[in-house]
Amino acid sequence: MYRGVNDVRMETVPVPPIGAGEMLVRVHTCGVCGTDLKKISTGSHSAPRIFGHETSGVVAAVGEGVREYRAGDRVMVFHHIPCRECFYCRNKTFAQCATYKKVGCTAGFEPSGGGFAEYVRVMDWIVEQGTVRIPDGVSFEQACFVEPVNTCMKGIEALRLQPGETVLTIGHGPIGIILSVLARRAGATLITSDLHPERLRIGATFGLDLTVDASRANVVDRVRELTEGRGADAVILAVGGNSLIRTAMDACRPGGRVLLFAQTQHGEAVIDPAAVCVDEKTLVGSYSASVDLQQESARFVMNRDIHLERLISHRFPLSESPQALALAAHPQPSSMKIVIQPGGSWEGNPQ
Repeated sequence: MYRGVNDVRMETVPVPPIGAGEMLVRVHTCGVCGTDLKKISTGSHSAPRIFGHETSGVVAAVGEGVREYRAGDRVMVFHHIPCRECFYCRNKTFAQCATYKKVGCTAGFEPSGGGFAEYVRVMDWIVEQGTVRIPDGVSFEQACFVEPVNTCMKGIEALRLQPGETVLTIGHGPIGIILSVLARRAGATLITSDLHPERLRIGATFGLDLTVDASRANVVDRVRELTEGRGADAVILAVGGNSLIRTAMDACRPGGRVLLFAQTQHGEAVIDPAAVCVDEKTLVGSYSASVDLQQESARFVMNRDIHLERLISHRFPLSESPQALALAAHPQPSSMKIVIQPGGSWEGNPQ
């Protein structure tokens, strides 16, 4: 339960009631996302709330009129779905849609995802358009990556990569690795950088072995050495905060693109305007998921194109979720994806 700035507590709350067209999902696994951590640390949202939106589990009950799902079905649920009709939806900017900004999953209180709880109420428009079945043989842990993979696919799509281009990814946490794998899938050559060699070694197990150890080398200089002095065709900034925006732009070639993927808090940033005007570099933003990529992201995850469970470094029971959030907010060199598992003991027998 989020109670205020950096104040998260274990509390007992009623199982949320469901209405017609809705479902109750018993949560098995919920990934910890950086956006939830920022909301907790900045107090940007009113309290009380129960966060958590990378949710997979089992349908515990269905409301009147639900025909597509029944108790016992294994599912993951998105928490945002757009209206598909407004100005922003018509222009494929789904995250700016007023309906999209409404959260359709809650464990009680103001809807905020609710995945850091045992049971989540899934509202009717999410049941109809934002629920994905988990096939037999696919784990709840793998399935909880569908939403973050979707956000990464959206970012890669925004970069409009061409086969043969060179991409630098700054930040090699789980999201940076997913973005890099997807960029390579689009035909790019990947250079990855991080301050922690341990993370680069983990990325190498996913085939991302052209690396720059930012604790020992100048990233901009090394990238230029690898690209005949030009710089990368595209740079992905997968680290929160604004301090590395200038580095990302300096590592990008004239006429290239820089994707800001983790800069989710408003604030001032140092940007060289001549890099945009004279050097013709383009800043690209991407936030949240795209409904147009829902099926593709689900196929990618459920087909196990990469074994995403290998990105999970720590699994916490619900009783230790404050510790899970603390570790995720202050990651260690070897910590990657953190998940909370209210139902971790019934992975093999969801009924």
